[in-house]
Amino acid sequence: MTAILDMPLREIARRLAEGSVTAADLREATYARIAARDGTLRSVVHLPDADRMTVPQDGPFAGIPFGVKDIIDVAQMPTRCGSFAHPAQERSDAQAVALLRQAGLVPLAKLATYEYALTGPAWDQPNPPARNPWNPEHITGGSSSGSAAAVAGGLFRFALGTDTGGSIRSPAAYCGIVGLKPTAAAVPDGGCFPLSQSLDVIGPLAACVEDAAIVMDLLSPASAATADIGRGIAGLSVGYARSWFASDPKCDPAVVVAMDDAAATLSRLGAKIVLIDLPEYQPLEDAGTVILQAEAWANHLGGLRDRYDRYGVDARRNLVTGAILTEADVLAARQIGRDFRQQIDGILGRMSAILTPTTLGPAPAFAEFTDGPVWTAMRTLPFNLSGHPALSVPCGFAANGLPLGMQLIGRYGDERMLCRIAHTFEQATDFSARPAIGAEPVSLEDQA
Repeated sequence: MTAILDMPLREIARRLAEGSVTAADLREATYARIAARDGTLRSVVHLPDADRMTVPQDGPFAGIPFGVKDIIDVAQMPTRCGSFAHPAQERSDAQAVALLRQAGLVPLAKLATYEYALTGPAWDQPNPPARNPWNPEHITGGSSSGSAAAVAGGLFRFALGTDTGGSIRSPAAYCGIVGLKPTAAAVPDGGCFPLSQSLDVIGPLAACVEDAAIVMDLLSPASAATADIGRGIAGLSVGYARSWFASDPKCDPAVVVAMDDAAATLSRLGAKIVLIDLPEYQPLEDAGTVILQAEAWANHLGGLRDRYDRYGVDARRNLVTGAILTEADVLAARQIGRDFRQQIDGILGRMSAILTPTTLGPAPAFAEFTDGPVWTAMRTLPFNLSGHPALSVPCGFAANGLPLGMQLIGRYGDERMLCRIAHTFEQATDFSARPAIGAEPVSLEDQA
């Protein structure tokens, strides 16, 4: 019966409607798969007893389970934010969770996150880091680490995550799934513990593009994300920002090959590929980091004052960097963001979307993090700074067999176009169709 969990949301909904599958079947299958696989994945941090879960009767997706990143509130479940410092109080549903419940979807589990969505992986948090289903000796990326592992490992068709600088898209790329960062403020964020209010966005990590689009429609009906799925991409123009990464010494050669192949595939499918230049990357990441660190420091000042010793070492080190930033620093960073938004708007006035890689390499191994956090090269934070929607979809594999992701960036509010292009690409390739390696339990030694 667990095979039902590998079917797209629309097919599961159809079977529910015809009565060949019940909500109870889905619940039992999910609990069984979590029991079989999560000993390896370490993605689930809270799972209520099955008899506590209400089986909904109404809604087009009544009874289909999903997971929720543990900085987003779910009724009758504690929110711990991956930290000993966070009071684990039960709260009502976050607005995003409530919207999904209205369609009959069931939040079944809380999923791992880096501490307060900050820095990771780390081993001084309440739960060990989630592991990559393709190779459990590698990270999932963060901070929506458990959400990515749970979806790639087949526990859920989708999970909610948050994205402040790439925290949906990076784990999606590292785990070979789809990650959609919506337009700024498109999804209500009430009930989500903030990292950086100017940059935070809630969105789905999903097993395929259509599943992500369905969830996006429920979270933000105005997005009409599913409306153009299946239309094809003939006649669209895609700006390929190759110069933004190809000569970067941190870029894995496999990323350049995969991205060139992806651009060629889009061209073969009917899109016009136009090489474009984007502004220098590093100043954009620096500006986004200034805003993130300043706002995170303000959000945690009270917690650090009252519960400093309960924060993890890496989280403390990360947060205190915000203390040295001035209002002038933040204002200058916000101006860089406004300028970048105008530049991207100008490009998207001529193009349907922009194409870049999501990350500049595959998921690093846990062994690289023994001395603390390691900076991993991505191309994500600038689009939190500008607020444009961005979607990561699998596009190939590195030499070590781990997945790679490409990123599509669209106009404000145009998730519809991103899902159209990404779905067309997904259907023409098999990168999303390959099952994750190591999803069944293997013997692993806990890292101390």
